[in-house]
Amino acid sequence: MRKKFFGRALSALPFALSSVALSASLFAFSVPAQGQQPKKVPRIGYLASRTAATEFTRSEAVRLALRELGYIEGQNIEIEYRYAEGKRDRYPELLAELVRLKVDVIVAAGGEPTVRAAMKATKTIPIVMTGAGADPVEAGHVETLARPGGNVTGLTNLGSELGGKRLELLKEAVPKVARVAVLYDPGAGPGFVREVKEDLPIEARGLGLTIRSWEARAVGDFERVFAALNKERPDGLYVTGGLLFHTNRKRIVGFALQSRLPSVYGRREYVDEGGLMYCGADLADSYRRVAYFVNRILKGTKPADLPVEQPTKFEMVINLKTAKQIGVTIPPEVLARATKLIK
Repeated sequence: MRKKFFGRALSALPFALSSVALSASLFAFSVPAQGQQPKKVPRIGYLASRTAATEFTRSEAVRLALRELGYIEGQNIEIEYRYAEGKRDRYPELLAELVRLKVDVIVAAGGEPTVRAAMKATKTIPIVMTGAGADPVEAGHVETLARPGGNVTGLTNLGSELGGKRLELLKEAVPKVARVAVLYDPGAGPGFVREVKEDLPIEARGLGLTIRSWEARAVGDFERVFAALNKERPDGLYVTGGLLFHTNRKRIVGFALQSRLPSVYGRREYVDEGGLMYCGADLADSYRRVAYFVNRILKGTKPADLPVEQPTKFEMVINLKTAKQIGVTIPPEVLARATKLIK
């Protein structure tokens, strides 16, 4: 009897062991699945000072550069776009939204006021500058270019530091130029004020030029300034940067064309709109470099340890259609140095 019992027990043993093994296997697969947390998708806050349409060139360059680094929007990264549409008073509201969303990085896509507003909104979320014209050390955004020290890093385009080169280009392209009107917005940042009040006068004396600065602080100031310039009749026009000027660049370029004034600008977009010349950083290259900073930060590098980059590629753009329209013949040696000619 005992033998028969053990025989049945032994014959049932393989099935019992199989059942136990199967249960153990199911348990082994189910426990990690229940305890596994979904992988966090990095989120970038993108604050632009301009409209979605005018910001597209920059934002698309950044998005494509991120894609080259393996970040695909909608798959393994999210980008929250916010557009101030030229209204600085919207910065606090838009930044508050990005902070509430707990973004991992804020890309401050604008000039010095955009970066300053982002710094007021957060002391902990990393902020990446996209190439403001102001000196970030002088503006108080970073301690030094090599060791930023806070939560801000990124790029500076040396916009105001290249003022002397632009005046020199204007003089070489149009040798008869002697009196230059300098148009600027004092509210655009301390770098622009220093450029106009300190740097340009020194450069102008060395070139034998006389310059006079004209302020435009609001949209309503342009007609007043243009009317005064029509009476003053300078030989050339130098236009600095800033959000106010950028959003009104068609009016500024239109005035220069109508007045047949040779003009040089601190932003490439003016020349694309019909301005005569631009000399400065290669903006497309700068925009692509923004992705480098975002990638390093997402991988754990602190902004304080990421040196601010200065431009390594520059461009000189001349609009030959505009030159013809205002009756200016650019010397061949100047045309030979241009990186792009708009025909």
